[in-house]
Amino acid sequence: MLTPEQTAIIKATVPLLETGGEALTTHFYKVMLGEYPQVRPLFNQAHQASGAQPRALANSVLMYANNIDKLQALGPLAAQIINKHVALQVQPEHYPIVGACLLRAIREVLGAEIATDAVIDAWGAAYQQLADQLIGAEAGIYDQLAAAPGGWRGGRAFRVARKVAESAEIASFYLEPVDGKPVLDFTPGQYLGVQLMIDGQEVRRNYSLSAAANGRSYRISVKREPHGLASGFLHDQVREGDVLEVFPPAGDFVLRDGDSPLVLISGGVGVTPTLAMAEAALADGKRDVTFLHYARNKNVQAFKETLEGWAARYPRFRGVTVYEQGDSDVRGRPEIGHLQRYLPEGLDCDVYFLGPKPFMAAIKKSLTALGLPEERLRYEFFGPAEVLD
Repeated sequence: MLTPEQTAIIKATVPLLETGGEALTTHFYKVMLGEYPQVRPLFNQAHQASGAQPRALANSVLMYANNIDKLQALGPLAAQIINKHVALQVQPEHYPIVGACLLRAIREVLGAEIATDAVIDAWGAAYQQLADQLIGAEAGIYDQLAAAPGGWRGGRAFRVARKVAESAEIASFYLEPVDGKPVLDFTPGQYLGVQLMIDGQEVRRNYSLSAAANGRSYRISVKREPHGLASGFLHDQVREGDVLEVFPPAGDFVLRDGDSPLVLISGGVGVTPTLAMAEAALADGKRDVTFLHYARNKNVQAFKETLEGWAARYPRFRGVTVYEQGDSDVRGRPEIGHLQRYLPEGLDCDVYFLGPKPFMAAIKKSLTALGLPEERLRYEFFGPAEVLD
């Protein structure tokens, strides 16, 4: 429990975090990943190189400091962090490493004159407060996942039953448990954690579940990213019959119950979780589903046959694909005119959207301009959470 004096110190450091938070978190990651190899598998090095991970952590630390005396104001941030941790199997023993490196970075970046012993003590107490909350919440989820029908704890061996090329960039992996037992159900929109060994190096990644739950197997669909370590390995090295270590489903970007019209908007590989959402909603049969997908061209569009099949089978389904290049009924990049054309009348709908950050920013701006309230909009980042507006 922080003392009033420590709380005041934390809040007093907010201006420093607003101007130098990213430099601090960049140094933090350099120290931690350089000196503690046991935590490297938990972090995507591409996000380090791009600066996305340090920026995301800086924003999170700033939000925490700003709300240190009213943590409920953090809103969905804590749930997002917890789910990412569960998917990657972050454990209690990782937290002291992070804490020690964070305090060291504060001291080394801010300097001893600013980062006094009192400041370090306050931030140590603040970090421990947050760590205790996250550890407790994650332990509860690990227990729930292990106790649920088909559930498990830690890694579980899954065989690649099928590997299917969905487009020039995306491949699907159908995963079946080696032990032949049932698998945990999940909520559409969630993802799996996958553990890979690449050239003797452990790598962990999250991949969206791209088909509705069936109790027997899972499907993930992976885009080959330029210079992507894990995606390149999955595309080039993993074959049918190979065995992967898989962690239980997690994630809070999930399809909520309801009977209002559902609008799913995706760009590129952002289509993957929206497929599971659409499949579940269509099977339920309670709501109209509009599926608006953006792709560069027909060569990189995945699941074209799936969408055509749904259109033929389900009267309440409407699928629209927009190509940036080549022939299609609608062409171009995301614009408000597309949404005006395809959103339900009266805008009484729930909208889920996912894709690259610029794509999501454009979609959110247009939806807001059309008058959709914030509570009807749902989105998530594939990588570290950033500011979208």
